[in-house]
Amino acid sequence: MGVDKISGETRNITAKISAHYVDNARELPWRIMPHQSADGILPDPYYVWLSEVMLQQTTVAAVVAYFVKFIRHWPTIADLAAADEADVLAAWAGLGYYARARNLHKCARYIVSELDGAFPATEADLLKLPGVGAYTAAAIAAIAFGARAIVVDANIERLVARLFAIDTPLPGGKKDIRIAMDALTPDAEGKANKVGDFAQACMDIGAGICTAKSPKCSLCPVQIHCVAHARGNPELHPVKPPKKAKPIRKGRFFWIEQDGKLLLVTRPPTGMLGSMRALPDDDWAAGKDGHGQPPLTGGWQLRENLVQHSFTHFSLEVDVAVYHSDKNINKTWDNHGAGLGSRKPIWWPIDTIEDAGLPTLYLKAVNRILGQGKRKD
Repeated sequence: MGVDKISGETRNITAKISAHYVDNARELPWRIMPHQSADGILPDPYYVWLSEVMLQQTTVAAVVAYFVKFIRHWPTIADLAAADEADVLAAWAGLGYYARARNLHKCARYIVSELDGAFPATEADLLKLPGVGAYTAAAIAAIAFGARAIVVDANIERLVARLFAIDTPLPGGKKDIRIAMDALTPDAEGKANKVGDFAQACMDIGAGICTAKSPKCSLCPVQIHCVAHARGNPELHPVKPPKKAKPIRKGRFFWIEQDGKLLLVTRPPTGMLGSMRALPDDDWAAGKDGHGQPPLTGGWQLRENLVQHSFTHFSLEVDVAVYHSDKNINKTWDNHGAGLGSRKPIWWPIDTIEDAGLPTLYLKAVNRILGQGKRKD
């Protein structure tokens, strides 16, 4: 059904979702709990912003440990702004979508240098921040400042699409879902943060009850109002277009070891995994295979198809070429070799490689080589 069929039950739905949140809110390190919100306590905008950036396309379960680590290293936005980008990227390693980390650092520096370290309180002004899009701006405005904003993440999208059986396929259906969420969102009135709590209540229901597969409809506080449940097919919503097959790209990493240290490079600042430490590679990219040429001449042993890794729009199959030589590599290194360009080599102790902050893709390759035994034929 379309949004024109949304019933007059929205106030009842909103009240039930809000009441459910009071007793069932997840305890999260960035969250103010409902009893605190009722007393007019608002969360630290820095915490809300950091968590929302981390949660983009990532689960709460994966984010909690990263959030705690970031807050331990950089307890305030001023601390984060003063950090080296390389340290921020290393702390982010494994969380994926690394442009988020670069934008996070850029935004922190902007807020400290241009806004005296204070987050803007309105959705419109939040949208002006580097790396802050429509969803993040709405979430910060609602949760951190109690402003009325229409918050729609993937969990809310699924819940609302099912409640009103919105049949328009995504992404076209997003407009109808937003209109429906607008109808459900309470006004910002009184000292309690009704808007922020309602948004988080919907997130919690979407994450724990109205799940993508096998939703727990019997536990849902608004089951009686759900049109998709009444039809018997909640999993059909939201309606998604057919998935396109991902292209498969091929790349090659180069393992160069000397005196217990592994040669790493810093990837170019733009493009995929920008500014991250990594193994030298053959310039693979989303739109092309790598060229396969090693960065220096010598004895190489190829470990074929050692790692398979899925990105959003393509998959990558990785070979790893392992270098064998007793020569001093620093004396023979070609700074303009394939896979290195003008980047300087970084010699990292293999026994502390976990501290290098390698992206998951490269860490997979390192662990495979170490697991196989680097020097075995």
